[in-house]
Amino acid sequence: MQVILLSQIFAAFYGFLGIVLGAFGAHALKKKFTPEQMASFETGVKYQMYHAIVLLVLSFNLGFSSTLDQTIIICFIVGTFLFSFSIYGLCLTGAFGNKLRLLGPVTPLGGLFLATGWLLLLYSFLENFI
Repeated sequence: MQVILLSQIFAAFYGFLGIVLGAFGAHALKKKFTPEQMASFETGVKYQMYHAIVLLVLSFNLGFSSTLDQTIIICFIVGTFLFSFSIYGLCLTGAFGNKLRLLGPVTPLGGLFLATGWLLLLYSFLENFI
């Protein structure tokens, strides 16, 4: 039950922040960002929004009776945070002249968590199918 609520809370939080950060990037940071930074920032927002929706859908469809279901949700929550927020940090610090390079390796780590979540979800579907 707690993981369902956690999934719904993060879905709503990531969805809200996706809207706010997307608007902030498109308007307030438009003149500060290079085209590459803007594209990267938009990628972070898109992945955040995609996974907010995935978390919401899964919170209403997974049984959460298994460790696998819970692990899928944790992978999506952690992966989204690491992936998207490291991109935001890289773009913002780069635009203001002090790029935090230590965030560079965090992005692929977040991507690895997201990919793992998707693979575990596939495994869950196949397990139920077979």
